[in-house]
Amino acid sequence: MKTSEGTIDKMKRIPRDHKVRRFHQAKWDEPVIFELSQPGERGVEVPPVEPQIVETVGDGISQLPDSLRRKKRPNLPEVSQYRVIRHYSRISQEVLGSDFNVEIGQGTCTMKYSPKINERFVRSPKMAELHPLQDESTVQGMLEMTYQLDLYLREISGMDKFSFQPGSGTQALFTQASIVRKYHESRGEGEQRNEFITTHFSHPSQAATAAVKGFKIIYVPADENGYPDLEALKGLVSERTAAFAVANPEDTGIYNSRIKEFTDVVHAAGGLCCYDQANANGLLGITRALEAGFDMCFFNLHKTFSVPHACGGPATGAIGVTAELAPFLPGPLVDFDGERYFYNRDLQNSIGKVRSFYGVPPAVLRSYAWVRALGADGLKEVAEIACLNNNYLYHKILQIRGASAPYIQGRRLEQVRYSWQQLKEDTGVTTYDVQRRMVDFAHHYWTSHHPYVVPEPFTLEPTESYSMAELDEYVAALTHISQEAYENPEIVKTAPHNSTGHRVLESVLDDPNQWCITWRAYLKKTAQG
Repeated sequence: MKTSEGTIDKMKRIPRDHKVRRFHQAKWDEPVIFELSQPGERGVEVPPVEPQIVETVGDGISQLPDSLRRKKRPNLPEVSQYRVIRHYSRISQEVLGSDFNVEIGQGTCTMKYSPKINERFVRSPKMAELHPLQDESTVQGMLEMTYQLDLYLREISGMDKFSFQPGSGTQALFTQASIVRKYHESRGEGEQRNEFITTHFSHPSQAATAAVKGFKIIYVPADENGYPDLEALKGLVSERTAAFAVANPEDTGIYNSRIKEFTDVVHAAGGLCCYDQANANGLLGITRALEAGFDMCFFNLHKTFSVPHACGGPATGAIGVTAELAPFLPGPLVDFDGERYFYNRDLQNSIGKVRSFYGVPPAVLRSYAWVRALGADGLKEVAEIACLNNNYLYHKILQIRGASAPYIQGRRLEQVRYSWQQLKEDTGVTTYDVQRRMVDFAHHYWTSHHPYVVPEPFTLEPTESYSMAELDEYVAALTHISQEAYENPEIVKTAPHNSTGHRVLESVLDDPNQWCITWRAYLKKTAQG
């Protein structure tokens, strides 16, 4: 434990009945797995190949062409089972996660409770041992669940067909931009319609993926309340407009109830409208993309539909489109002819695959189980409780000294982007300082996308998973840290004290020369140094 002046005493003075949880995380000086390698150690002895297999396929190596054979064995760690168990058990004690703490702090990412029965489903050999190259006749159950989830998402969104091929929200946005490009090309307007309109408060991937497809990016500014400016949009659309892509609610948590007026303006100019519904947790059973005037939308199954993020994957950005755009979807699609489920590859205008094989079946299965368990009424209740929790949290945080929520005041939807700007001006404590101090109480929060439009931001989304008591615990930690900032800011500025968290050098993130993505890259770079 660090011993910054007053830190230990400060922790000891927290009453046991206080909502701020006394916490100290385990810390192990644990090497990476390659550094634990001992020549000759092994975790399992691979049995010899049966003689019948050898007679049929040989040794499994000699038939490979030279170009596919390794010149030397892979540099894999040699580690015993016991050492492996200790290694990963120790690492697991040094992390925070949604199964461990009140995880409302990953705003815009919808960290919610994932029913453990769904994990049993996906770990069943019937699922875990499936192979993407199996014959369709052997995977009818998985294809049926995929098709049924397609039908459910159609009802939830109003769209006419879904693909589960995109492996993330950003890849779904790329798929939307690809469909926009292909659609206009099919109408002979591919070169003419080269402008892609989005908003400042939509996810940055909206602009990034469209730029990859060669579009010129145009931003709709926000008005004084944080809403996209409708009059500004009217001045931006033209015969060059290819599409309008927007999140609603945007990443600030502000919901634009006039969104149909925006889509009408774009349609009048001949453009398509793309809905980013990665976070639809406050909309289920209440609003739909179709009635809002959108031609396509996508849902992140690893957010709204309860699939764990799993440290960035595997994920699924399920993309849905109207009947007019269905022929452009990435193929194959899963269809049903009344007797069997099959991959439909007869898509004449398909943009082609955006991912190998067909998405991530475990993510589809978890979402299917979650939707079936809740039903239509349950999905709507998810949205209602998520909005209730968020507005309760919103009310509480605005009472904390130094905290604010820029733009329109009153109610928000399922999340809010807050600001510690006043706290910084008063005490010098930044949002990064508060973030590091929060882990001392077994909590975490996310700041914001770059560039920071809201100064000193922190973005919270409580979802439907948490009780009032758990939200109060989270607010109590923020309140406690605010008090520390005003009374003894060094406690916050030198955090963390009770956690394995550390201080990241932000400059390194922009310098590829300091990145080591693999162990081999690390060895090369340290050898050069």
